[in-house]
Amino acid sequence: MHFPYVGSGPYCYSNSFAMMFGAAAPPVTVIEFATGSPFGMQVTGGGMPFFDPFGWTPEAGFDTALALLGWRSQRAGGGDAGAAHARLEAALREGPVWIGPVEMGHLAYQPEMTGPIGADHYVVALAIAEGRVLLHDPQGYPYANLALPDFMTAWRAETIDYGEAYTMRWQFRQERAVDDIAAIRAAIPYGRRWLSKAAAPAMPPGSLGNGEAALALAERLERGLDEALRGHLVYFAVRVGARRAADGAGCLLRVGYADAAAVMDEQARLIGALQRPLVAGDGMAAAAVLRALAPSYDRLLAALDAATAPDPI
Repeated sequence: MHFPYVGSGPYCYSNSFAMMFGAAAPPVTVIEFATGSPFGMQVTGGGMPFFDPFGWTPEAGFDTALALLGWRSQRAGGGDAGAAHARLEAALREGPVWIGPVEMGHLAYQPEMTGPIGADHYVVALAIAEGRVLLHDPQGYPYANLALPDFMTAWRAETIDYGEAYTMRWQFRQERAVDDIAAIRAAIPYGRRWLSKAAAPAMPPGSLGNGEAALALAERLERGLDEALRGHLVYFAVRVGARRAADGAGCLLRVGYADAAAVMDEQARLIGALQRPLVAGDGMAAAAVLRALAPSYDRLLAALDAATAPDPI
């Protein structure tokens, strides 16, 4: 039986969107679902694994998610630091500004962050004053402040492998009211397209999706668990992957997709089950979990394809 998760986790962009939406914000579970993130797994170019769809990046999901939820925003990015700073200053005169991706390792108010770690992050900028940027950081740092040069370095996002430098969104406006059920229903075909890999852009050689990605990661763990991979999995990928799938199962259940919800709940349980052996350094046990996870992606696609448009629960 599915049991919803409520708590902390790496939902930085969904939480940042919720802050920008204000009182009209849907639950972050629905925002995350609308981005398509729960529908798959990928290993890009033989690199690090992610429990999100093949070819998907956060940037790939944002505009569609906003449209599904009934919102629009202005977006800008690129250019040099001076132009970006001027854009931000101008936008802040109208209200808070959604920022990202940024390089988390340059956010010096976070403990142990002293330089780039290749981790993407999203925050909300509130003001610039006296050479410092005031931020709401959804990682657990309300009203954090950061020296402007450090902020600009983080915002340049040189170590992030998607998006463009100095990306920001502002002037969020709700064009129409969309209730949770309607948003979830509208997001399912979008998620199914990601799961089928039909939405993937051209990918680097060695990229794998879904079951193939799970089996490739299992084989890698069976050969040995290096510290970089272990850290990526236990501090980020497993945590966010398990939560995405758990929230995805809850969303599917809300609109009556019981069979698909059961498969996604199973995925959440399996991804979550990776945490203990990975923390313990037991790559073989983690590999066994991944081998059990691998066939679930085809089963999820089949369950979505078999579903009609049921009444919501």
